[in-house]
Amino acid sequence: MTSVLDVAKIGKPGRPRHVRTLTLYIPEQDEDGREKWPRGEEKIWRDNLRSPDTDVPSIARSFVNHVQTSLARQPHNLNDLGAYLATGLSVRDNLLLNWNETQLHMNRTAGKRAYYLSLEFLMGRTLDNALLNLGLKDQYRETIDRLGFNLEDLIDQERDAGLGNGGLGRLAACYLDSSSTQELPVWGYGLRYKYGIFQQLISPDGQQLEAPDPWLEHLNPWEVARADVQYEIRFYGEAQKYVNGTDRGVWYGGQEVLAIAYDVTIPGYDTRNTNNLRLWGSMPKRGFDLQSFNAGDYEHAIESSNGAAAITSVLYPNDQTTFGKELRLKQQYFWTAASLADIMRRFRNLGKPLIELPDYIAIQLNDTHPTLAIPELMRILVDEEDLPWDVAWHVVTNTFFFTNHTVLPEALEKWPVPLIEHLLPRHMQIIYDIVRRHFVSVAHKFPGDNDRLARMSLIEENHPKYVRMAHLACIGDRKVNGVAEASLHSELVRTTILKDFVDFFGVSKFGNVTNGITPRRWLAQCNPGLTDLITKTTKIPKNIWLKDLSKLEELLKYVEDDDFREEWAAVKQANKERLAHYVRVTFGLNVNTKAMFDVQIKRLHEYKRQTLNILGVIHRYLTLKAMSPSERKKVTPRNVFFAGKAAPGYVYTLQTIRLIVNVARVVNADPDIRDYLNVFFLPDYSVTMAEILIPASDISQHISTAGTEASGTSNMKFCLNGGLLLGTVDGANIEIAEEVGSENVFFFGHLTPAVEELRYQHKHHPVPVEEKSPDLARVLDQISSGLFGDEGVYEPLLNTIRQVDNYLITDDFDSYIEALRIVDDEYDDRTEWIKKSIRTTAKMGKFSSDRAIQDYAQEYWNIESTKVQ
Repeated sequence: MTSVLDVAKIGKPGRPRHVRTLTLYIPEQDEDGREKWPRGEEKIWRDNLRSPDTDVPSIARSFVNHVQTSLARQPHNLNDLGAYLATGLSVRDNLLLNWNETQLHMNRTAGKRAYYLSLEFLMGRTLDNALLNLGLKDQYRETIDRLGFNLEDLIDQERDAGLGNGGLGRLAACYLDSSSTQELPVWGYGLRYKYGIFQQLISPDGQQLEAPDPWLEHLNPWEVARADVQYEIRFYGEAQKYVNGTDRGVWYGGQEVLAIAYDVTIPGYDTRNTNNLRLWGSMPKRGFDLQSFNAGDYEHAIESSNGAAAITSVLYPNDQTTFGKELRLKQQYFWTAASLADIMRRFRNLGKPLIELPDYIAIQLNDTHPTLAIPELMRILVDEEDLPWDVAWHVVTNTFFFTNHTVLPEALEKWPVPLIEHLLPRHMQIIYDIVRRHFVSVAHKFPGDNDRLARMSLIEENHPKYVRMAHLACIGDRKVNGVAEASLHSELVRTTILKDFVDFFGVSKFGNVTNGITPRRWLAQCNPGLTDLITKTTKIPKNIWLKDLSKLEELLKYVEDDDFREEWAAVKQANKERLAHYVRVTFGLNVNTKAMFDVQIKRLHEYKRQTLNILGVIHRYLTLKAMSPSERKKVTPRNVFFAGKAAPGYVYTLQTIRLIVNVARVVNADPDIRDYLNVFFLPDYSVTMAEILIPASDISQHISTAGTEASGTSNMKFCLNGGLLLGTVDGANIEIAEEVGSENVFFFGHLTPAVEELRYQHKHHPVPVEEKSPDLARVLDQISSGLFGDEGVYEPLLNTIRQVDNYLITDDFDSYIEALRIVDDEYDDRTEWIKKSIRTTAKMGKFSSDRAIQDYAQEYWNIESTKVQ
């Protein structure tokens, strides 16, 4: 007799299988409660269990072993890339030893864990950060030197991980670092994008070009492929509801894709605790259709393989096309479904009742991207675990937490109902069941208020209908938080975009956790000179103040110390020289290191107003051109740096990049001006580039239209490194000013309460730019005249300012130019400027991600620190 395939079961749902559930996660115990050795001779095992490599001989042995075995090379054919890989593998060995101890400890304690779901994790390079957190940088530097290599050269071999694009992803990375450092049981879940977002190139005429970013073309020493951790994820197919007269449903058929886990260790600083970032790669359940191949249909034979691989190919596929929109929704479900399957498998191993799931699991939704996790967990609990609907909904709404990252109603994510019905038919049924119950609850509390019912509905009645993901997240979780209190973001969440939900649920459900950054990467790693100066001057050990940033206030004692100020200025100058060297070597451009360094590095978007910045640069250029040579000599020389990527579908931001590049060409080539003004657009912005730009800045620009930036974190990074802030009264700029003192920041522009009225005036009572701001009108006219080439190509961008001006450039331009003039005047007083710089760094303690993650842990997730011994 042999086993026979039951074809009737093909495509029917089944419990995900995890290979390692066949073994135990912690040792068995004897009758006295002592742990038993699992198998084999305990002495042989223990004699050969290794410890981390922490001295030169053991590090060298590990390095050479990886050269010979992992890389299959010999000393005579080892280049810098090979040496970097061997170093990375050696460091990873140490991380994995700590990781294993951490996970064993977490499994033994069986306490509550938190899971952070983010579509982006902008990690940056790992080697330098890992050595810093392990406290082994000096030992590895000596070892590498004695083996004939230079550690800094090897660090430069590493490519930034292509797992994110902007502040959302960098915030997630900081929170993982701080969770490990604060010894909190937190895992991250994301997608393993093969090509990241894109590699940014600039064409000869200044346009952004997008190319794949093959960051995984070489061995990635920082990930561990978990072939034994895989889940089947379903798309399309058919769904039947109300099985056997219950709320249960069955989803079958369609396409099945495998989610394969890749683990990245996240070490804490000055602790053995090491958490995990689990990334999902996609592959077909059956990668090759042999029957199609044998029939001569070669394209169909690999069709399923290509379709599955596309899910984790790129971050944010262009959703201007039908294919791109469907692929983005596929990504979001694939990631949330795999993550929940993994989380639920781990919970089931505890043997606890499902009703207790919120006592052991907290899931943070980083923006609306993971909102499909809510109906997915309902599907698991109702369809697979056979829980009654009301019980399952109670579990769901006490497990999830939602972070909102926008104040723009138009930026809140929504998906067409027909697309969800096609791609995820069972989930659309569940969403409609949620809608029906939600409708009844709202109608009961606010009888007869049909307008409120429409505003609060999960379904936007349009052609086609849309599912409002922020509304789904809001009603499907335990708490909602904004990311900046004083900046009004959390208040605006409560009073505008989610006001109706505040009225319904009560204000206690809506809180705030001000964003933060990790001082390890954004000071110790990127600015070692300033780190050493702080440690030497304050006499506070580095491992103390890097975990308690409030201790930087000790620097205030030295503001009036001439010698200290001189050392502070010398560090800043050294960082400028480092940036100039980087720009010269990487882009072939010369930088005047005696000039003021003015930096704006952000994702390109209309509301962030890089356009306002470049218009200000043009105004400065025209003003300088009108001066006599003697007048120019009195002007503060300025280098203006831009960096950032624009989404391929953002037409106007793409034009802004083109304008910046062409303005730079004209200005930098002008013999009359180039000693006083230079403009640089540095393509392919990354964490690594930011680590060089931020310490070198004298001033940084954070100039979003008031009421549009939820928080921002780059402003925190600049200020932590002693760069002063030029900005609008928006986002975390407000809280920074409260901490460092308004006299140490440069504010301009209209305030949030005025924005809507100004937009109304633009629409109904427009005033020509020539009347509002003659200086701005002159700038726009010079662009239109072809001064910067491409005559006529910028008209769509310029018309958004002349005709609509949704982001108030015409209203804020004169105030902005005046703020730039004040910056020039104050920069000329070098003593006072350095004092401002010191005070700014000293007062940045509030903006540590260590503080922020503790806020989440204590006020939201209810998890506790647990230290690995």
